[in-house]
Amino acid sequence: MDNLRNVDGTLPESSAAMPLPPVADPDTAIDSTPPGTGAGLAPVNSRYIWLMVFAQFGVFMAFITPLAISLTIRVNGLAPGHPEYLGYITGAGALFVMLTGPFMGIWSDRTRSRYGRRRPFMVGGVVVGVVSLVVMALAPSVVLLGLGWILAQWGWGTALGNLQNSTADRLPENQRGKVAGLTSFATQVAPVFGVIIAQFFTADPLLLFLVPGAVGVVAVLSFVFFVHEDDSRGLPRESLTAAHLLGKYVYNPLKYKDFSWNWLARFLFYFGITLNTTYTAYFFADRLGITVEEVAGVIAMLGLGGVLAVTAGAIGGGFMSDRFKRRRLFVMLGGIIMAVGMVTQAFAGDLTLLIVGSLTASMGLGLFAAVDQALLLDVLPERETDAGRFMAITGFATSIPQSIAPLVASAILLVGVTGDDRNYQLLFVIAGVLVVLAGLAILRIRSVR
Repeated sequence: MDNLRNVDGTLPESSAAMPLPPVADPDTAIDSTPPGTGAGLAPVNSRYIWLMVFAQFGVFMAFITPLAISLTIRVNGLAPGHPEYLGYITGAGALFVMLTGPFMGIWSDRTRSRYGRRRPFMVGGVVVGVVSLVVMALAPSVVLLGLGWILAQWGWGTALGNLQNSTADRLPENQRGKVAGLTSFATQVAPVFGVIIAQFFTADPLLLFLVPGAVGVVAVLSFVFFVHEDDSRGLPRESLTAAHLLGKYVYNPLKYKDFSWNWLARFLFYFGITLNTTYTAYFFADRLGITVEEVAGVIAMLGLGGVLAVTAGAIGGGFMSDRFKRRRLFVMLGGIIMAVGMVTQAFAGDLTLLIVGSLTASMGLGLFAAVDQALLLDVLPERETDAGRFMAITGFATSIPQSIAPLVASAILLVGVTGDDRNYQLLFVIAGVLVVLAGLAILRIRSVR
C-alpha cells in the first residue's frame, strides 16, 4: 500500500438472469463519485454494480468457505474429538479484527494516493488473505491453524471492508437497496458454492483452501482494475495523535441514535447467526448419523436449495425496499422468518425438516442482511470524512459476536447433557430468539421508514 500518509493519525444459481437495477443512461452514468460528496450522489453504472457484486462474492468464497467446512475438517484432523477448538479459533480471529478494524477504517479514510483511498487496501487485503489460506492449509497444529484464521480475518476482512466503504462513498439513496440486495445475495450464496467445491478436495488441504481463494483473488482484482477511483491526494489531510486515534474507536451513541439502534440490531443478529453456524457441520452430522467429512456433501445439497431462498429474500427485499421506500418492515420480517427456520431445524428429526428449516432460515437471512445493509448506509454518520471509521465501528457489531458467541455456544452445547452428547436444540432456539430481538431493535429507528 504505497503513498499512505498520516498513519498515526474495521463473518453462512447464477444472478445472470436477474434484471439490472435501473441506472442512468450509459453515456452519462459514472463509475466514480468524488469522495466527500454526501448529498446528490450520481447513480453508478452497471459496471460498478456487477463488479462490486462479483468482488464481494469472491471475498466470501475465499473467506467463509473455511468457516463453513474447511476449518471443521482441519480441526477434526488435527484434534479429533475436540469440536470446541473450532469455537476457540473463530473467536480469536474475530477478537483480533475487533481490535484492529477501526484503525484500518480510519487509515483508509485518510489515505492519500493516486489510486484513491479504498483500492490500495483491497489489494493489500488480498495479499494477506492468500497468505492466510496457505498457513491454514499447511498448519501442523491447532495453534498455527488459529494463526492462519486470524490472518484470514484481517486480510479478507480488510478487502471486504473497503469494498463496502466504496458503496458508502458512492451509492445514492435510490440505489442502496438494490445494490445491497445483489451483494447480500452474492455473499450468502458464495459459501454454498465454496462448500460444493470443497467437497472435491477434502483429501488435499492445500486445494481445499486455495481453490475458493483463487476466486476471491480474481474477483477483487477485477474490481480494482476495472472500476476507477479518483486520486485522493488533493483531499484535506488530518493529523492524528495517538489519543485522537483511540478516541475514534468510539462515538457518542446519543448523538447518532438511529446508527446506534442499527448497531445493536446487527450485534443481536450476528450473535444469533454465529451461534447457528459455528457448529452447523457437527449438528448435521449428529442428526443424520454420518461423519463430519461426509457432511460436506449434505450441506452442499441443502445449500443449492438455499440459493433460491436467499435470492428471494435478498434481491426481492432489496429491490422492494427501494421501491416502497421502507426499510424497517423488511428487516423485521427477515428476522422473524429466519427465527422460524432456526427453530424448525432445532426440532427436526429427519432430513425433510432439516431442509425446510434450512430454506426458511436462508430466506430470512437474505432479507434481513440485504435491507439492513441499505438501512446502514441511510443512517451512516459523517459520510464525507469518516465513512470508513463508522463502517468499521459497525464491524464491531459483527466481530464482537463472532468473538464471544463461539465460546457461549460451546457452553450452551453442554447444558443438560452428559458424555459425548451436545445440546444443539437449545443452541438453535437461542439463536432464533436473538434474530427476532434484532428485528425489534430496528423498529426503534426513527429517521428511516
